[in-house]
Amino acid sequence: MRNIAKLAMLGAACISLSACEQAQKAVANAAGLPTDENVLFWTQDQRDNAFRQMEVLTTTRTIEAGDNIRQLEAGASIPKELATESGSVTIDDYMADQRLAGLVILQDGKIRLEEYRMDFGKDKRWTSFSVAKSLVSTLVGAAIKDGFIKSLDDPLTTYIPELKGSGYDKVTVEQLLTMTSGVKWNEDYEDKDSDVARFNTTKSTDGVDPVILYMKTLVSEAEPGTRWQYNTGETNLIGVLVAKATGKSLSEYLSEKVWKPYGMAQDAVWILNDGGKEIGGCCLSATTRDFALFGQFAMDGGVINGVSVVPEGWFAKAGTKQADIEQPGAGYGYQWWTFDDGSYAAQGIFGQGIFIDPKRKLVIAGNGNWPRATPDDKKVGRDAFYRAVQKYLDSEAVPAS
Repeated sequence: MRNIAKLAMLGAACISLSACEQAQKAVANAAGLPTDENVLFWTQDQRDNAFRQMEVLTTTRTIEAGDNIRQLEAGASIPKELATESGSVTIDDYMADQRLAGLVILQDGKIRLEEYRMDFGKDKRWTSFSVAKSLVSTLVGAAIKDGFIKSLDDPLTTYIPELKGSGYDKVTVEQLLTMTSGVKWNEDYEDKDSDVARFNTTKSTDGVDPVILYMKTLVSEAEPGTRWQYNTGETNLIGVLVAKATGKSLSEYLSEKVWKPYGMAQDAVWILNDGGKEIGGCCLSATTRDFALFGQFAMDGGVINGVSVVPEGWFAKAGTKQADIEQPGAGYGYQWWTFDDGSYAAQGIFGQGIFIDPKRKLVIAGNGNWPRATPDDKKVGRDAFYRAVQKYLDSEAVPAS
């Protein structure tokens, strides 16, 4: 069945089913799944149902896992109640407040905690929303290591010549990764005339990727490298860049470089756009454990069986501030949100996330369904939980007197 989903991101993502065939809508309706054009208008129950089976709504491509599944050793269990800056929090209360379906904590590569709620489990998939951005940026590193992309300093138009004559003429691959292109872009999702809204409706013409068709119409308004601006379209361009440079689909390349060799437990799936290409910045569905394993892969520096998939030091740079986002203690790396304490994170709306703390060898992966896309109180609660886990691990490391 022809793909009909359009997905765009607002700090993460929004989803459209604008040209859905009647048969596909009937399948969604029969399964109690939404057919509304915007995920922000879905009911909470519809999201609970849909986020675990996005492939029912639209066309996807499989990211194949291999036969050699990584066996994770169990570490000492993290207590069910942790001290916070304002008191304490239990795992049950935290998961209920965050509406988490899955929570996995790895420390030094061992499972310290694995919990599921909402009739979800370790063998089920959940959508990523913009967590996918960090996975796609990693494929740029792999393409550099493989020689498909020569340098981060290369002009983007070297790999996507269709963008010549647009605002991307002087933009480098690295500036695309850090969202510092200087290209004019309106990310206001509530404005129906914004780029993120109009971009979402672009259709493929004569086989040309709709991402290219829209992005080549944009103009520059600031010198590349001088301004950070969140730009959903640019993340999708990163996907186009990787696919063009490697000659492979994003799903195939991610399977080849990470999913199979690192030992992910389950196949993942990636939603496709109107042109039949993966949506670079959104909507990869995987198990919570496999999202945690991707965090561990980053923690390992992208090294698998002694061989690095990415250039040496890639994650040390990708996960540290490369662009100032004018938020105290935070920044933006290569499609990762960064923090001045050395930790970094992949984040998606409605509570998706992978938190990585190299200092403590800590990975926290969560999948859920916040009541709204980006509620401040849920973000504050999540950050407080991360700090509580860090504080507990620090207390473990202090020798008994």
